[in-house]
Amino acid sequence: MMRNPTSKYQAFPPVNLVDRNWPSHTITQAPIWMSTDLRDGNQALFEPMNAEKKMRMFKTLCDIGFKQIEIAFPSASETEFGFVRGLIEGGHIPADVTIEVLTQAREHLIRRTFESLKGAKQAIVHVYNATCKTFRDNVFGMSKAEVVAMAVDAVKLMRQLADEMPETKITLEYSPELFTATELDFAKEVCDAVTAAWGATPERKVILNLPTTVEIATPNIYADQIEWMHKNLARRDSVIISLHPHNDRGTAVAAAELGLMAGADRVEGCLFGNGERTGNVDLVTLALNMYTQGVDPQLDFSDINAVARTFEHCTQLPIHPRHPYVGDLVFTAFSGSHQDAIKKGFSAQKADEQWSVPYLPIDPADVGRSYDSVIRVNSQSGKGGIAYLMETEHGVVMPRRLQVEFSGVVQKHTDEHGGEVTADDIWNIFSSTYLESTAPIHYREHHLFEHGSAQGIRLSIDIDGTPHTLNGEGNGPINAAVNALKCAGINIQVRSYEERSMLPMGEDGNTQACAFMEIAGKNSGEYYGVGVDSNIVTASLKALLSGANRLASGQLRAPLNQAA
Repeated sequence: MMRNPTSKYQAFPPVNLVDRNWPSHTITQAPIWMSTDLRDGNQALFEPMNAEKKMRMFKTLCDIGFKQIEIAFPSASETEFGFVRGLIEGGHIPADVTIEVLTQAREHLIRRTFESLKGAKQAIVHVYNATCKTFRDNVFGMSKAEVVAMAVDAVKLMRQLADEMPETKITLEYSPELFTATELDFAKEVCDAVTAAWGATPERKVILNLPTTVEIATPNIYADQIEWMHKNLARRDSVIISLHPHNDRGTAVAAAELGLMAGADRVEGCLFGNGERTGNVDLVTLALNMYTQGVDPQLDFSDINAVARTFEHCTQLPIHPRHPYVGDLVFTAFSGSHQDAIKKGFSAQKADEQWSVPYLPIDPADVGRSYDSVIRVNSQSGKGGIAYLMETEHGVVMPRRLQVEFSGVVQKHTDEHGGEVTADDIWNIFSSTYLESTAPIHYREHHLFEHGSAQGIRLSIDIDGTPHTLNGEGNGPINAAVNALKCAGINIQVRSYEERSMLPMGEDGNTQACAFMEIAGKNSGEYYGVGVDSNIVTASLKALLSGANRLASGQLRAPLNQAA
């Protein structure tokens, strides 16, 4: 039994807020967005991103439309410092994007941070120090006056260094760490001292970031704290109030939404909510929540699958299949009654009318998805389902998105032929769909070779019965093969790739490699290819060509509006 919580924990006291306004407000425009995927999100990973992954993530964030991106803690390590220098010296920062870097309020760290920014057109320098009573008393042993002095001294040094770099427009961001646990009057005192030390004006605004460093109360308490600061801060016209909600109580999205209603101007977070402990606020969910309420979030998630696959590749974190808007199963109904309602909703939906389809708060097409109706055969059908039978009877452990896609293929078969399907029937359908397709492309053989730091490939294939030998180079065999296919006018992208050993079946116990590849073509959807071979590279190339063949034949995952 858990102990009585009243002996150990206390409810957070309410805020003495007169004339509370935020409950009657709605969000009518997008905030200033700031992604901290490359900093807060990155430092929380089991294996932090290397330079290649950080660059890929940075470019993805720019493509989505983020204009402010926190890229590093440059004083923390040479790796972080070097990444900042690489972005600046390599000319990778778009003219309308402002990079942000983080530093503690310590002189040598601040100086090192400013060194990293030399040559940048514009940058936000984010400085913080702890202000709450627990840290003042138990961690640092500092008085309130000493805490204020620490913040002010740091900001004065930053202003001096900024004046010495006239070629770079420096914006100050300040965070009172553990704002939500800091006495409001003291949080205001520190923040007012900081804006005064910087000389904040409407033309030279200071970003005051008020984080739920640890989420310790319900979202309405956070909204009250933000509204109190919004009403009481000095130089409010010279301040941008920013939110940085963490998710310790699982309510970061709600805290951000209520904080915006309470007067905040800006939100910091990570694409899919990763970050220290339980993570930062989930910016994809937050932005698409606005979208479903008729507010343009000013971020482009029209190809959410590409964003999700980039995130998973760079962070090595899976996106939960029930993640709002993005999970592999959020547009999949297993319930027959749900399927029927969705089908009828699609039939009644008019293109020029307000969206109103049961169980779907957003049109899947708006985020580049389709409604994947998995009918009749699922994990609750006859002790298994397709994935269960494929694994237990044939040793193939399919990725989740392939399970969804292949379920649609099996459903089409049962609709056309009637009756139930056996495990052998399912294997035959799988084999004919993914493994036996040789048109228009048929694999013959390949040879790999090294070309400097690149991987080269000589790929022999038939295209519509005509032999071709194609050469390509890339950062690995798959990338080289994709480039080789371009020589024949076959332009495809690999969205995701997985390789697994087929579980041994039968007495011989032989194991083969099974490769799964999600292939996309320009404006032509996404298709899975599968390859099986004793050699993993050969299996991967077969999967690539399998996907290309399905792309050419237009075998979509599952028909739109399909239902029981």
